[in-house]
Amino acid sequence: MENGQNAMAYENIRLQDTIALARQQLDKARNQNEETKESIIQAKKELREDTAHSIGNLYSSEDFEALAELSQYLNPVTDKITAYEETEHKIRLLEKLIKSPYFARIDFRFDNEAICMPPASADESDYEQIYIGRTSLKKNEYCEMLVYDWRSPIAGIFYRFATGPAYYDAPAGRITGNVNLKRQYEIKDSVLEYYFDADIQIMDEFLRKLLSQNTSPQMKAIVETIQKEQDLVIRDMENDLMMVQGTAGSGKTSIALHRAAYLMYQGLSSKLHANNILIISPNTLFGQYISQVLPELGEESVDSVIFDEMAAKILGRGNIQSKNQFLEKLLSVSGSRKIMKNCIAFKTSPRFMEILNLFIRDLPDKWIHFEDVYYSNHFIIGKAKMKEKISGRKETPLGIKLKQLEDFILELIPQKINTRLDSSEISLIKNELQSFTILNTLNLYRKLFSDKVYFQSLANNMELPECVDDIFRITNENLVSDYINYDDAIALTYLHLKLNGSTKYKNIKQVVIDEAQDYYPLHYEIFGLLFPYSKFTILGDINQTLEKQEDSTIYDQIARILHKKKTSLITMDKSFRCTNEILTYSSSLIRQDLQIKSFNRNGDEPKLHQAENQVLLKEYISSEIKYCLEKGYQSIGLICKTQKNAYALFRLLKDSFNICLIQDDCTADLQGVFIIPVYMSKGLEFDAVLLCDADTRNYRSEDDRNLLYIACTRALHRLNLFCTGEVSPLLP
Repeated sequence: MENGQNAMAYENIRLQDTIALARQQLDKARNQNEETKESIIQAKKELREDTAHSIGNLYSSEDFEALAELSQYLNPVTDKITAYEETEHKIRLLEKLIKSPYFARIDFRFDNEAICMPPASADESDYEQIYIGRTSLKKNEYCEMLVYDWRSPIAGIFYRFATGPAYYDAPAGRITGNVNLKRQYEIKDSVLEYYFDADIQIMDEFLRKLLSQNTSPQMKAIVETIQKEQDLVIRDMENDLMMVQGTAGSGKTSIALHRAAYLMYQGLSSKLHANNILIISPNTLFGQYISQVLPELGEESVDSVIFDEMAAKILGRGNIQSKNQFLEKLLSVSGSRKIMKNCIAFKTSPRFMEILNLFIRDLPDKWIHFEDVYYSNHFIIGKAKMKEKISGRKETPLGIKLKQLEDFILELIPQKINTRLDSSEISLIKNELQSFTILNTLNLYRKLFSDKVYFQSLANNMELPECVDDIFRITNENLVSDYINYDDAIALTYLHLKLNGSTKYKNIKQVVIDEAQDYYPLHYEIFGLLFPYSKFTILGDINQTLEKQEDSTIYDQIARILHKKKTSLITMDKSFRCTNEILTYSSSLIRQDLQIKSFNRNGDEPKLHQAENQVLLKEYISSEIKYCLEKGYQSIGLICKTQKNAYALFRLLKDSFNICLIQDDCTADLQGVFIIPVYMSKGLEFDAVLLCDADTRNYRSEDDRNLLYIACTRALHRLNLFCTGEVSPLLP
C-alpha cells in the first residue's frame, strides 16, 4: 500500500517490481525453450536412426506393427513441439507486457457487507490493489496475481462501476464489495508517463484525448476505454444470439473482436480456440483492417471470410460475381438498377426460399431420371425401388441419400451376380449410376427457371412481385453462361446446402457477422445451415444499408431464422468517432427522428465546395489535401460513389499527389492519401474525408441518402464535400 508515500514514487517502484518479475519469467521461458529446442532436435535425430527399419517395413506384411512403433517415437516429438509453441506464445506475451504491464488499477475491499457502507468509513489497508493489463502476470506458482487480465471477472469492476459499492460475478457466485480508487496509467516502453485517478469526468477527458489523435492504418484494441454498455456485450455468456444495433462510430466491430478475445480467455470453462471462431466480413479490405486486434490482445487471429468466398467454396466454382462487383454495377448503371434490386430482393426472400424447398421436394419424381439398373444381363434394382429407398428420412439431404443409394447398389451387384467386382468395373458402374445420383445444382437451377408454368405452379398460393416476368427474363439471360451473378449465387448456395448439407465449418462454435443490415433473409438461412450449433454475435446499423432500406424489424427476422434458445438485442446510440459538427451534419442526411448521442468532441464545420468545371474541382480538392497533410493527418480518404468515379478522380489527381486507388479485393494499408468507393469504406475510419462527387447525378434517391451518411461518418476530425454541376438535393 502507498501509506503516505509520494504516489508517483510508489507507482514507479510498483512498475519496476512488475517489470523485474516479468523479465525473470521471460528469461526462464527463453532458457526453457532453448532446452526444448535441443531436445526436439535430438529426438528427431533418434527418430531417424531408430525408425529406419520401421519405415522400410511399412509396405510389408508387418506394416501395421511398424506404424504402431513409429507412432510411439512420434508422440514424444509432437508433445515437445506443442510445449515449445506454448512457451513461445508466453514469451511473446511477456515481451509485450514488459513494455506496458497494465493500464488501470482499482482498490477493492472484498466484503459482502461493505456494499452497504460508505467508502470513507473503511480503513485503507482493507483494500486490495487490483492492477489490470492486457494479459495476466502471476507472482508465484500459488497463482498470486501481480497483474489481472482485463477479461478476468474482477476486472469487470473497472469498466462497470465508479468508486463506491460494486460487485462482479465469479465462477463461485457474486462477489460484493467497495471501490475507493480507480486509477489509469499511460505506460510506454516500460516508462510511466503519467497516471490519473479516474472519475467519470476525468475518464471522459482521457477518452476525448485519445479520440482526438490520428487514426491508424489498422484497427486497434480499446481495452483502456471500454464503456460499461460495451463491456456488457463483451462478457455476455448467456445468449446464443447476441445482436447489436449500433450507430456509426459506436464501436460495434471493436466490441465483437474484444468479445472474441474474451471467449478465448483462459479462465473460461467453455474456452474457445481461434479455430472455433469465424468472422464474416463485408469485404477483403475490412478483413485486413481488423486483422491485428486479436494479436494485439495476445490471442491468435481468427479466420475472416467474406460471403463471396464461402459461396465459391461451397459451389466449387470461381466464376462468381462478387458483392463489390454487384454493387458497382448497381450504383453505376441507372437504367438497370430497378430490375437488379427487384431480382436480389425476390431471390433472397422467404417466398423464393419456399419455392426452392418445393422444387427440392419434386426432384425425385420430376427432375431426376432414374433408370433400372442391369449388370451382365442381370437385373439389379428397379427405378421404383430406388425412389422408395430415398423417400424416407426427410432430415437427411437428398444428395446424401442419393450417395447412399449409389453405395447400396455397388454392394448389391456382387450379391446378384455372385462375382466380386474389380476396381475398373466399379469405376464404370459408378459413372453410369452418377447420371442420376450426382446432382448438378446449377443445371437444376436452370431447369427451375426454364419452365415458367411449373415455376408458377410451385408459387401457387404466393404473391409474386409484379415484375416476375422481367426477373424470369433477366435470370434466363444470365444463366446462359457459366458466370454466376451475385443474386443467383446466394440462391444456388442455399439450394446446394439443402441438397448436400455441409460439414466444412463443423468446428466453428462462435460466428461474428458484421454489417448485418446488408444481408438478406436467404443469407441468414444459409448461415443457419452452415453453423447449426454455433452461437452468433451479429452487428449492424439499419442506417448504413447500401442498396435497400431496413428498419429494426430486421433483427426480429434474424432471430426467427436462426432460432436460438436465448437471444438479446442491444442498441448503442452513442458515437465515439466523429466530432459534434460532423455527426450533426451526417445525421441530418437520414431520418429526422434519429437520436444519436455524440461523445462531445468539437472540430471544424463540414463545408461544401461547388466547382464550375473539372479544373476548379481539382484545385479545390488539391487545396484540401494539402491542408490535411500540413495538419499531420495520417489517413485522408477521398470517397466516391463508385469505382468508376474513383478511377476518374485518380486520373485527375495522380500527377499531383502520391495517391493510392483502392479497388475490389484490395488489401492496401489505409495510410496517406487514397481514393475509395463508398461501398468499400464501410466499417473503416479516416482522419479526414473528402466526399468528391456530391452532385445530383450521383446522389438523388432515398438509397443515396444512406450512401452519403456512410461516407460522411467515416471522418474522425474533418469532413468536406466537393462537386461539379448541381449540388445533390439530399445535402443540407
